[in-house]
Amino acid sequence: MSSPVQLPYKTFVPIDRQSTTAIYLQIVHQVINAIQRGFLSEGQQLPGTRAMSMLLEVHRKTVVAAYEELDAQGWIKARPNKGSFVKTASRKNTAQKKLDALKLTAYPAKAGFHFSRSTILDVPEKAPGLPLTVTDGQPDYRLSPTDQLARYYTAALRRKVNRKHLGYNAASGHSFFKVQLSNFLNGSRGLHITPKNILVTRGMEMGMYVAARTLISPGDIVLVGSPGYYAANMTFQQSGARLKTIPADEEGISVEAVEYACKKHPVRLLYITPHHHYPTTATLSAQRRVALLKLSAIYGFIILEDDYEYDFPYQSSPILPLASADTDGMVVYLGSFGKTLAPGFRAGFLVAPENLIAEMQKTQAIIDRQGDTIMEQVLGQLIAEGEIHRHLKKVQKIYHERRNHFCETLGRQLGNCVSFSIPPGGLAVWTKWDQGLNLLRISKACATQGLQLPQFLLYQTRELSAMRLGFGNFTAAEATDVLKMLNRAVEQATRQ
Repeated sequence: MSSPVQLPYKTFVPIDRQSTTAIYLQIVHQVINAIQRGFLSEGQQLPGTRAMSMLLEVHRKTVVAAYEELDAQGWIKARPNKGSFVKTASRKNTAQKKLDALKLTAYPAKAGFHFSRSTILDVPEKAPGLPLTVTDGQPDYRLSPTDQLARYYTAALRRKVNRKHLGYNAASGHSFFKVQLSNFLNGSRGLHITPKNILVTRGMEMGMYVAARTLISPGDIVLVGSPGYYAANMTFQQSGARLKTIPADEEGISVEAVEYACKKHPVRLLYITPHHHYPTTATLSAQRRVALLKLSAIYGFIILEDDYEYDFPYQSSPILPLASADTDGMVVYLGSFGKTLAPGFRAGFLVAPENLIAEMQKTQAIIDRQGDTIMEQVLGQLIAEGEIHRHLKKVQKIYHERRNHFCETLGRQLGNCVSFSIPPGGLAVWTKWDQGLNLLRISKACATQGLQLPQFLLYQTRELSAMRLGFGNFTAAEATDVLKMLNRAVEQATRQ
């Protein structure tokens, strides 16, 4: 057996004197780590406390405390007049391992077992360290009414009656919030619902996931717009759906193409963003809305209506959702407060017939048993006291001004290679680019300018060359800088 002092203990028992963890506990953790990985075998004698303190350059009392803790936990056994010995180990003959080449403090870089990898859910990662990022239409979190939310949140936590909401509760959504939310949706979107028609979710994505898991079986045909929303498509495919694309134009998706698909296949679901089609921002015309509801009743397909930008009209009142005119129970309505307040406030909702909501609650209970009942009460208070309406009125004006500035600057900076229509609402502009430009090359050139232009904003095929450019998260000065960077990136990419 190797002498206890021949092993390079200082290598696999590193001491971090800047750490908040006590030094004796660092020693304990690293010795346990070495035993578990087989670098210290069963029966191995550890150096005495004085020798170990010299090896690790710590006080002897620190080593004494570490040995006592290891003994108490059953990792070593102290034998009077003989020393301390490793009590349990998983491997033998480890003294010859090159301990100085191993990093025992590192977590394994790869799993030691096989698992299925999904290419469906792959999304290009954001490049780190860039000062500005173009989004697909995210709001400016700096405009969020955080002071008001903080006051409501503090008051809600202080109320003794609310403590019951901190425990486990199988019911989805706080009743006060559901009552206020149903009133808000009935008044603002022309719905005719009660709290029993609402499923409260942690944002739009959870609502979409729950709907997909509840409504779609493997092999079901789901119709989606082309171009369409990549995240929704991934969610449906992950549930086993077979996607069929429906072309979209300046009036939204083609109703004729939907009817043609229904005649050829048994369609299970149509996913649609009618208020502002994603990514083109086109508004579905009134005639097409009526026609889709009729087709849904005839062919029996579900309409999953994603109304992600309802709260930001600039030229007129928002068009009421399809759900407001649904008399046959064929529409499932998705919404959230993520754009109204900030993406960090994960409060979304699903509106559907009561029996479907009851079924969806079963799926949701697996991934979100409790929800955030205190935050729900806060949002309910915002609605009840009218703060949400005042906030919307304020930010609508700001985003309207930002849209005008962005479009004006975009036309001035890049008008020679870009065409676009000023969107009637929302937080993004759909831009069409000259076919001769390589959009991916422009995206990479943007990174050299300090601008992140994510690949999922780029739509380039033989027939289409376009980008969805969000403006809501930029002030006027920031938008000017962003478009200057984009202009320089285009010039750089053109020279390559």
